[in-house]
Amino acid sequence: MTPSDVSDRNSSEREDGAGGPTNVSPGAGRRMLSLAAAVAIALAAGFWFVHHNQIESEARLADQTKRDAAEPPLVDVVIAEAAPAQQTLTLPGSTAAWNESIIYARVSGYVANWLVDIGDRVKSGQTLALIETPELDAELVAAKAKLNASQAGVEVKQARADFARTTYERWRNSPKGVVSDQERESKKAGSAEAIAELDAARAQVLLDQAQVDRLTALTNFKRVQAPFDGIITERQIDLGNLVTAGSTASTSPLYRLAKDDPIRVFVHAPQSAAAQLMKVGTPAVIRRSDQPNQRLEGEVTRSAKAINPKSRTLRVEIDLPNPDLALVPGLYVEVSFKLKNEGLIQAPAAALLFRASGPQVAVIDENGVVQIKDVTIARDDGNFVQIASGLAIGDKVALNLSSQIMAGEKVKISQANKGKSKNLAETTP
Repeated sequence: MTPSDVSDRNSSEREDGAGGPTNVSPGAGRRMLSLAAAVAIALAAGFWFVHHNQIESEARLADQTKRDAAEPPLVDVVIAEAAPAQQTLTLPGSTAAWNESIIYARVSGYVANWLVDIGDRVKSGQTLALIETPELDAELVAAKAKLNASQAGVEVKQARADFARTTYERWRNSPKGVVSDQERESKKAGSAEAIAELDAARAQVLLDQAQVDRLTALTNFKRVQAPFDGIITERQIDLGNLVTAGSTASTSPLYRLAKDDPIRVFVHAPQSAAAQLMKVGTPAVIRRSDQPNQRLEGEVTRSAKAINPKSRTLRVEIDLPNPDLALVPGLYVEVSFKLKNEGLIQAPAAALLFRASGPQVAVIDENGVVQIKDVTIARDDGNFVQIASGLAIGDKVALNLSSQIMAGEKVKISQANKGKSKNLAETTP
């Protein structure tokens, strides 16, 4: 078989096995190898470029970090100013009735009728309820009968005393020798005994009369009456209820009565404002959160003149006329006082540092060095505080100072403060 025959046979087999002719151009393999080499070179170049940029970025970041670490930390500062001459102090308060009384039953019995309900205005002496007292009525009848018997006994004792007296007088005036001295003395003793029994009977009448008077007075309490003008705020009885006399913990009250004209406003003032609010006549403005347009003016009427050791507050009372009942007992109100500031320095609350030694502020001197100063807080208004000592007008006070910055460390005032520092009106903590 010649070489041409073998080539023809192989070509025929490739056509039968592949299902068709396969044309491969000469040099295709070399071109694929060249393309793969180009891609590999491009990838290597890209990797080198990215790696080089990363190294340069890390170097720049390290250099910047070193420069930043060498620079003093930035701080915001404000200029300490004198506190305003007057300051408004707003405190929570509550309203209370001028008089308030819980009315209990004075006698035991059953509720026969109740005549007023919650919200009713009543007058002093007005009947609120009626109580049936069968036991008390029976006791009164028995006491009156006993009094009548005692009075009858007095008449009997009076007759005996009169008879004993006249008998003794006859025996005393008899001539000597007619009666013996012993009999005369016996009649004298009988007369004295009869008089003593009469006195005892009269005393018993007084005791029985007192018992009748007591029970009669108790029957007057069958009509439950209002002790003063006011409004019924609670009713805890109904028809047929058994009520017990007294005001113990186990005894249920009948009514609660409140007088709310005038009305009291109670405020618990902080110790820092106690000296000024102790003065009677200090003006006050009362507002309700549910009616912001309502504004009532009053003044301090009285104060406790002592600080509560538990809350360190002073109890202050304001009396307000309330003819239209605009205020009712138990309301939450806001009470504003105008207080005088004398020699106080104002600083933002954000300038305060609370550390182990107490409240402090960081003051930046002319060289940019931090100085930590102890301060005494006179008043705290939330956003601002009034400093009584430790700070001077014109001091540059740092705001929100980091705990990592210590005294003696040099700092840099931020660009927002360059040229002039923020004043307190522009600063919010």
